[in-house]
Amino acid sequence: MESMRGLLHKTSVQEAQERQAGAVGPPPLAGQKRSWSTTLDDADTKGLPLISGATTTSVSAPNSQGPVRFQKAPLFSSPAATRLSASKIVSLNASEDPSEYTQRRVFAATPSSSIDDELDLAHPVYNLPPQLVHNFASLGIKQIYPWQKNCLKGPGLLTGAKNLVYCAPTGGGKSLVADLLMLKRVMEEPETKALLILPYVALVQEKVRWLRTVVQGLSATLDPEASEKRKASSIWQTRPDHDSIKVVGFFGGGKIRSTWQDFDIAICTLEKANMLINTAIEDSSISQLRAVVLDELHMIDDDHRGYLLELIATKLLSLEQPIQIIGMSATLPNANLVAEWLNAHSYETRYRPIPIEEHLVCDGKVYYVGSNGASAQKHLKVDEISKGQVEPTRWIQGSSHREFQDPVLNAVVSLAHETAMMGYGSLIFAGSRSICEADARLISRVMPQLDELDSATMGKRMDLLSELRSLSTGADPVLEETVLYGVAFHHAGLTSEERDLIAAAYDAGTLLVCVATCSLAAGINLPARRVILHNARMGRDFVGPSMLRQMRGRAGRQGKSPVGETYLCCRQDDLEQVLDLMYADIPEIASCLNTENKRVQRAILEVISVRLATSQESLTEYFSNSLISYTHDKEFVKDCLKSGLEEIRDLGLIVIDSYSTFAATQLGRAIVASSVDPYDGVFIHAELTKTLKAFVMDGEMHILYVFTPVQDFGITLNWQVFRNEMDALDESGLRVLGFLGIKPTAVQKLAQGVPLRENTPEEKELARVYRRFYLALQLRDLCNEMPIHMVARKYDSPRGSVQTLAQTCQGFAAGIIKFCEHMGWGIMAAALEHFSDRLMAGARTDLLALAKIPFIKSRTARVFWENGYRTVGAIANADPKELVLVLMQAQPNKLRIKGKADEKYEEKLLAKANVISASANRLWQVQLQAEMAEE
Repeated sequence: MESMRGLLHKTSVQEAQERQAGAVGPPPLAGQKRSWSTTLDDADTKGLPLISGATTTSVSAPNSQGPVRFQKAPLFSSPAATRLSASKIVSLNASEDPSEYTQRRVFAATPSSSIDDELDLAHPVYNLPPQLVHNFASLGIKQIYPWQKNCLKGPGLLTGAKNLVYCAPTGGGKSLVADLLMLKRVMEEPETKALLILPYVALVQEKVRWLRTVVQGLSATLDPEASEKRKASSIWQTRPDHDSIKVVGFFGGGKIRSTWQDFDIAICTLEKANMLINTAIEDSSISQLRAVVLDELHMIDDDHRGYLLELIATKLLSLEQPIQIIGMSATLPNANLVAEWLNAHSYETRYRPIPIEEHLVCDGKVYYVGSNGASAQKHLKVDEISKGQVEPTRWIQGSSHREFQDPVLNAVVSLAHETAMMGYGSLIFAGSRSICEADARLISRVMPQLDELDSATMGKRMDLLSELRSLSTGADPVLEETVLYGVAFHHAGLTSEERDLIAAAYDAGTLLVCVATCSLAAGINLPARRVILHNARMGRDFVGPSMLRQMRGRAGRQGKSPVGETYLCCRQDDLEQVLDLMYADIPEIASCLNTENKRVQRAILEVISVRLATSQESLTEYFSNSLISYTHDKEFVKDCLKSGLEEIRDLGLIVIDSYSTFAATQLGRAIVASSVDPYDGVFIHAELTKTLKAFVMDGEMHILYVFTPVQDFGITLNWQVFRNEMDALDESGLRVLGFLGIKPTAVQKLAQGVPLRENTPEEKELARVYRRFYLALQLRDLCNEMPIHMVARKYDSPRGSVQTLAQTCQGFAAGIIKFCEHMGWGIMAAALEHFSDRLMAGARTDLLALAKIPFIKSRTARVFWENGYRTVGAIANADPKELVLVLMQAQPNKLRIKGKADEKYEEKLLAKANVISASANRLWQVQLQAEMAEE
């Protein structure tokens, strides 16, 4: 074991803590809030402990008579790694009525295809190609559940004649139904297209990978002319399988600029799907669309983005062409109403292949609540629990460690530890990023010591830590402490690369505990044997019933765990609200279109711009197809349309001629094309109009400010940083400040602690300018190849937030370029296009060509440049083994491990170098062909 110790080195944070301990006293507090973390209320912070305590680890194994003691020292000897022990969990043998959970252990609940041959995907009733059936079988899907069969055989569904709205629990296999119907439309009607719409980028990326595996080897029938067009398309120039079914992802921050002609199946975020449909309606290519899948349909009443789902569905219903709409959700209480709106067959099931047992934990006592959403015979009540009239099933003993004096935290740690000791994974939901990190740290300190792990597990975790350190951002300091113990956290403060590595390692069983924020419950796919809720709050507020269902639905996974369990851990003070939440009905969804949130104005402008409605009568008819007409009375809808129409007319976005015909103005069309809200579009137009009169072109700050999104990112400005960056601006940058109305004297006062005033409309607009400029400074550094983690440290922001800013700005920049093109500002569009490329590459102008090659980002591109590989052709002609040496230079944070790990590392780099070489060769050939064509 001593040799293994020598292979690891301390993290920079640990070394700093040791130096600080020797110089000024004790180390920093584990779980101490970073300045950018979400602020917690007293109820959530009083349970966060100080790091110190015992050097002995106690592991409480299930069914054991007592804890097993490990006395060996950990690999990391810093003060932050002092070992703690989890509390023992005692079974009280409380009687429980037989449940589906307990019965499932005795007999199988799912019929097989030997009993019902229609559960076999190869059955003629589904008419699926043998290759597709084979692909599903290779992914472990050889038969379907009875509910899936019954759903698919609904009237007109397999032929595409009828729409479908269906509900199934999370983990019940609902996605497969939509996938089969969508694939049938594309395969049975050649040269047609389908859209699959998901709410989050992470889900889009995951679905793209999955569906590409599903359609592997399936050919799309194309006529010769269409095939040649596809081959000439930019997205397929680097891919050899031109005639197979093409699955393309559309999301903000994507590097590939795909178009309608580049796909057979598009998997999109809400915003990208709406933009695609608008464009296709305008150029009449919408006639190729045959199927649209609306996942997470319950989000239609989300205040921020739900209206986009309603806009999309309403447009599709208004088109006079056959489009099969497939809507699905795990939580849709008024599914029949939604089905009526979409003219769809409705189907609902509560079947879940993996049963879930639900529990409540309060003051260390574990109470059985119910199974698979079915409540226990009697609802738990506050007074009965307080008086001891309800018998708990288990008891989590108190802890002697002061870190675990909070009973909620003690329960979370003990339950997670018990699950890991059984060899299963647990997913913990916490109310903020800081609680996520604190929980991960403390749980890692009760896990078995590193020298107790088997070599295979240790090797996998060391590989994961090595991968994290090899990222351009390096490894997060908290992950450095926790990963080797099988514990990690997952929240938006991490970069997407870090989150992907964590999710993959958890899914593979390398990590046994993952702590995530509640807000990511619907955006991640990390099933677990046990889901543990550290309170039921998101920030200060309690989550809603639908969100609670989403989180608890992550428990259990077919093929990995025979059962699932959920534990909601709460304080005595919160017990009444938590019980109300647990037993609350899921609220019925309704249209969120209204004039107050400005969504109706956006809807009216879009439909007039794409000319689906050009008069009062046609506008009224169009909105009769919208959900608002099914969830609100006629007078409400009439008033919304009247006031919304007047507002966008007053803004100069539409005109009404003498024949009462509606038409979008140039500004109105530009706003729709750029996918911004009408009021944001008017603000952008005013700013750009002013900019055109005095554009500061001898620097980059003005263009970068134009690229910065106008919406509020919820950022907190560090005014000292703002002042320092302002003082360092050159003459060009100072002129931009003056142009924007930012006064250096005001910034100096703000840096000294004077609060930013936002009382009047003028003060609010100026505050908006300050925030945009602060973000523009970050974009400037990113464009000049400063790594994300350095930008985050410099501006006191999470690394994930900086990365999200860069990705959001790429999409916003593309929208601004379209805005300028539609306004006839060609020169401005050209200037912005160049900076958009730099923003996407994260590099200066000289590296833009190299940055088009996969795996070559800003920092890596600069290393290639400095090693003499300054063109795509130079990389194309290089031996991949030579490229490995360059890639090694680009990863200075790589964990150096001798022997087999070293060989494995070089193998991974060689595989990456081969991809780089092949991609560079294809890009180079395209360049040569273009040069020959010009000659």
